[in-house]
Amino acid sequence: MKSAFTQKFSSVILAAILSLSFNNLCAEDMNAIQNLQQTGKAFAAIAKSVSPAVVNVQSDISPSAADGGDQEEIDLQEQEIPQPFLDLFRLDPRFQPYKRPAMMRQGSGFIITSDGYIVTNNHLVEKASKVTVKLLNNKEYVAKVIGTDPQSDIAVIKIDAKNLPVVKLGDSDAAEVGEWVVALGNPFGLSHSLSAGILGAKGRSNVGITDYENFLQTDAAINPGNSGGVLLDLDGKVIGINTAIFSRSGGYMGIGFAIPINMAKPIIEQLRASGSVVRGFMGVRIQELTQDLAKSFNTADRKGILVAEVEPGSPADKAGIKQGDVIIGLDGKDVENSGDFRNNIAASKPGTIRKITILRNQKPVELQVAVGNLGEELASKESKSEEVQSFAALGISVQNVTADIAGKLGYKANRGVIISKVKPGSIAELAGLARGTLIVEVNRKAVNSVKEFNSAVSAAAKSNSILFLLQDQYGSRYVVINLG
Repeated sequence: MKSAFTQKFSSVILAAILSLSFNNLCAEDMNAIQNLQQTGKAFAAIAKSVSPAVVNVQSDISPSAADGGDQEEIDLQEQEIPQPFLDLFRLDPRFQPYKRPAMMRQGSGFIITSDGYIVTNNHLVEKASKVTVKLLNNKEYVAKVIGTDPQSDIAVIKIDAKNLPVVKLGDSDAAEVGEWVVALGNPFGLSHSLSAGILGAKGRSNVGITDYENFLQTDAAINPGNSGGVLLDLDGKVIGINTAIFSRSGGYMGIGFAIPINMAKPIIEQLRASGSVVRGFMGVRIQELTQDLAKSFNTADRKGILVAEVEPGSPADKAGIKQGDVIIGLDGKDVENSGDFRNNIAASKPGTIRKITILRNQKPVELQVAVGNLGEELASKESKSEEVQSFAALGISVQNVTADIAGKLGYKANRGVIISKVKPGSIAELAGLARGTLIVEVNRKAVNSVKEFNSAVSAAAKSNSILFLLQDQYGSRYVVINLG
């Protein structure tokens, strides 16, 4: 049996050993702990420095404008008013029941100028009847929407204030995957919440959120309400605009997306200057080169992007780009994917000459494309569409006269177009046009195909009156249809 002295001595020795081990362990890990403390202080410094320039954005959406489906929309049910009070309001016209907005969107934004220009997401302020901005000091302002760009989901709003704190814009191109990033915003309306993570990926361009994508991906916690807030580097500079999350629950699941600030800068400048964004276009439909496509087009290294379609009369068509070409270079730089190429062309000023290198029959060819104006192109298409719709407004559908149809109905093949459908109650039906009737002329001009018919009707629609030469089993006759 051990003596009491032995037991006491053993306890002292054990305590000394444990103490020595603990002291040695702390000494070894002291640097690591200090590093963590410094990281924490860095996050705290960022929060203290940037928070005053980050704002809460609240938009009231009228029932007619609300389109639903936005996870950042919070339903505000109209509060029930006791019936006696409602009766009183009805009796006295001076009193009207107060109706709250049918819907409210909450998100974030950040101040870029001391006189009140603020950047946020388009989906927060689109169709808003009223936009309210709340600062860190709880001051509230009604904001004016300066410009929106749905295709990138960026918007610029402005409040009437001076000497405001502003954020510093960084360089998203210089940010590297794996670096610390910080998200700052108002998730679920919780003002100025900060979360930290790493930059998980760059150049996410096939997410399906906006038309023009080049997202930064992060695991910093982003939730509904963070939209329009800032993604910061450790210098406290904005490298991204938090915009969306990948989620099956509606909340944070470790993947968030931010618009790179370098992509946003020219859009913000245009929105401030004119309220809209002018984009360039080439007029090609492009797709990624899969392994099978690369093999079919003899591009074994799978570099470049494939031209699937060229729009007739477009800048690409005029420059000589053809369907089946593989675009491998833009201004001397390799083309890696369709998203980057599309964004690059869209960011070009209309009229800019871009050098495009293609592979055609396994041979490189360099072409020069004068970038067009996407806005003008879309307006032109819309105008043409409206003209053709005047034909649709008649309430008829037509088709080419094939040999089979001609034989059955007793018409000549390839002469005129046949009415295949007449909408009940339409002006065409009221004018006596019927299914199976042949339209031979439009405004005394022969039409022998659907294409010729559409062209003739579009031109005739400008005068709001169309003269048709019809033919059926009873013979030929003229019919005038007034569109006005």
